[in-house]
Amino acid sequence: MANTFITLKTIARQALPRLIENLVFPNLVHKDFSDDFGNLGDTIRVRKPVILTASEFDASQGIQPQDMQESTVEVKLDKLATVDAQASAIETAVNIDDLNRLFIEPAAVALAEKINSDGLALYADVPSMVDCSTKNVAALANVRKALNEQKVPTAGRVAVWDPVADAAFTQLDAVLHAEKSGSTAALREGSIGRVFGIEHYMAQGVKQHAATITATAPKVNGAVTKGATSIAIDGTALSGKLLKGDVLTIGGNAYTVTEETAEASSNAIATVKIYPAAVANIADNADVTISSGYTANLAFNPMAFAYVTRPLYNPDGEGVASYVTSYNGISLRVTKGYNQTYKKSVYSMDVLYGYKCIYPELAVRCLG
Repeated sequence: MANTFITLKTIARQALPRLIENLVFPNLVHKDFSDDFGNLGDTIRVRKPVILTASEFDASQGIQPQDMQESTVEVKLDKLATVDAQASAIETAVNIDDLNRLFIEPAAVALAEKINSDGLALYADVPSMVDCSTKNVAALANVRKALNEQKVPTAGRVAVWDPVADAAFTQLDAVLHAEKSGSTAALREGSIGRVFGIEHYMAQGVKQHAATITATAPKVNGAVTKGATSIAIDGTALSGKLLKGDVLTIGGNAYTVTEETAEASSNAIATVKIYPAAVANIADNADVTISSGYTANLAFNPMAFAYVTRPLYNPDGEGVASYVTSYNGISLRVTKGYNQTYKKSVYSMDVLYGYKCIYPELAVRCLG
């Protein structure tokens, strides 16, 4: 017999704070939330945060008003993270501690890992990059430099690193001596802390980008003039396609592939869109190095990305019950159903959401 103490309301209200505690990426970006219920596949029109710039007043020209009309982007609610469990262990729990241990805590952690991982996949929408393979103070300084050069607002800057970078950075004097500045939060909490005006975090869901194309001695097919945003590539045994986020090195300059290409045909790819635009003239048959892969750490201002979520509908049907709770832009639904075929109750905990890169110029990939 089910323990009457364990209700869907109890589970949901215990789970939501634990979910929020384990989220990294959604808590660092712009969140869009309303109380309107949604379904998987719904498209939401989201207002982009307004970005204004300050300038020196020129008395001879007067003020230069900026357009404050809000623009919007469409975000598809295409993610439904769910954890499902048979009810036997849940319903035999005798107190809230058992409930937390058996279902709530592990389910919240699992949901958070998936939500974080999905958000960190947005790295492919960020064209600018900086080499952070050294994982030292110079790497952190170069991240700051890249953000400064892109005129990213200084307020709220954050970075998310994989566990390998986290292990390296937490050994740096800049972090180890954090207590000398009166703050030991980084040491106590195991986070990287604030270095060079950037709050640094670790996330296990940071992506590993891997190239899928193969080629022997790829080369530029046709001369490219400075400022061009696309090139052609050929090579012996060229097979496959370039992916969004692939890195090409030509003449000592690194370029990001900004759109997935078509499959190579006759050992050639007709068009490859790149960022930045060619920094110099590129000769026909110039050598091309295609990176085999990298760790896609990210540094950004929160306005670079949006996490969009809506509460899920309460499902209809006999023998189905649910409870929805929301806080601080995060919504969670807990549902209990009964499978007549197998004579078992099932509890589900799920979150509906979508992500969008809204200002890619406010972020940089930190290649590890």
